[in-house]
Amino acid sequence: MKIDANDRAARRELLRRLVATGALGAAGVSGWISQALAAGTVSGLEGVNRLEGTATVNGRPAKVGTPVKPGDRVATGKASQAVVVIGNDAFLLRGETTIEYAADKGALAGMGILAGKVLSVFGPRPKTFAIKAATASIGIRGTGAYLEVEPARVYFCLCYGDAVIDGPQMAPKAVKTTHHEQPLYLLNDGQALRAEPGPFLNHADEELVLLESLVGREPPFVKDGQYPLKKY
Repeated sequence: MKIDANDRAARRELLRRLVATGALGAAGVSGWISQALAAGTVSGLEGVNRLEGTATVNGRPAKVGTPVKPGDRVATGKASQAVVVIGNDAFLLRGETTIEYAADKGALAGMGILAGKVLSVFGPRPKTFAIKAATASIGIRGTGAYLEVEPARVYFCLCYGDAVIDGPQMAPKAVKTTHHEQPLYLLNDGQALRAEPGPFLNHADEELVLLESLVGREPPFVKDGQYPLKKY
């Protein structure tokens, strides 16, 4: 993905404007994200875009600039965070997170979250992007989403966009949000998956702004000078 100088300048201006108006703060957001937002120093570098701590790609130690392609497996170490950019999609992996990215004819078509916590933003696409998280299957197109995956429970916040949730003995559940309105716990009792309301937790709008900026976009809640940001 190539972003021209005008797009980079527009992103820097957006981030500086958000900081200047007080919309973006440091509370609850890791220091390097706050620093990048304040300085407007975001880059659309693909693969491992940012790294705090340790990570591996296909079992090998990664660093900033390590390529990540559809079909690869990315894992972060304890007390680590990594930002990964693949095409028009960007991902923030928290510590002890493992993701396998699925490929379809060389393109990114889905991902399996084996463990951990990940915030993702996805560009518009003609086909549904499939997320596998424990026994839950989540189909999305262009959207932002945060997931925490445990063996018997998945936390899912559709930050904005549309999704369809499916799983064992569960009728498909359609979800549509504009700003974190419907966080859910997806619970499995060993036989059936069910969805229950959950709280807003463990992610922040600053992080969504950063991820979207890396792929040349703005979150839909950033418009008309209004920034109703949520923090964990």
